[in-house]
Amino acid sequence: MTSNALSAQLHGNPESLERDARFWDKIAEKYAASPVSDMAGYERTLARTANFLDEDYRVLEVGCGTGTTALKLAPHAAQITATDISSAMIEIAKKKAANEGTETVRFEVAAADDKRFEGHQFDAVLAFNILHLVADLDGLLATLRASLKPGGVLISKTPCLKDMNPLIRWVAVPALRLLGKAPSIVNSVSPAQLETAITRAGFEILAAERHTSNRKGHHPYFVAKRI
Repeated sequence: MTSNALSAQLHGNPESLERDARFWDKIAEKYAASPVSDMAGYERTLARTANFLDEDYRVLEVGCGTGTTALKLAPHAAQITATDISSAMIEIAKKKAANEGTETVRFEVAAADDKRFEGHQFDAVLAFNILHLVADLDGLLATLRASLKPGGVLISKTPCLKDMNPLIRWVAVPALRLLGKAPSIVNSVSPAQLETAITRAGFEILAAERHTSNRKGHHPYFVAKRI
């Protein structure tokens, strides 16, 4: 994909977004082959999310990576539009869908805050492991809200670095950025700050849970209804 073509599909800071797209493109194959670090927690997230979907729902997933979650949730919705900033990730996702014979999931290259989905009246928006990787969280949440019909739900699960060892956010993440082994934007946010941002964007929290299989999990799971 050319730089101009990518810029046409992305919003926010094009330079930063294109840099992050290249980062995810570079690691796409390795990412696809990596096992889920907490399978029990992931399976609980899938099960809880399926409970909030319905067979006639139209769903948007942002930051879908290589499509595993969208494909696993496909039986619980009428249609899923799954997007990611990385064209390499999306190509892998499309191959997975073809191999599985899944026709109800459509994969597209797009930034999480792409305005093309505003007004599409989705029943649910999924945002897993993405809310800490955007420059403007409030702006993204506003865009996601605009893509939902009234009463639609936003479902998210987010690494909250402020809950983690300070060395991770002050030493490890900056070092990984310098080495080109982390995206350019990795924000430190606490569960309380994330919940406040979601409610400030015009949502009512329906569920706030921890799905990790150990007590030190730092990935809060929120389900929030558009009001």
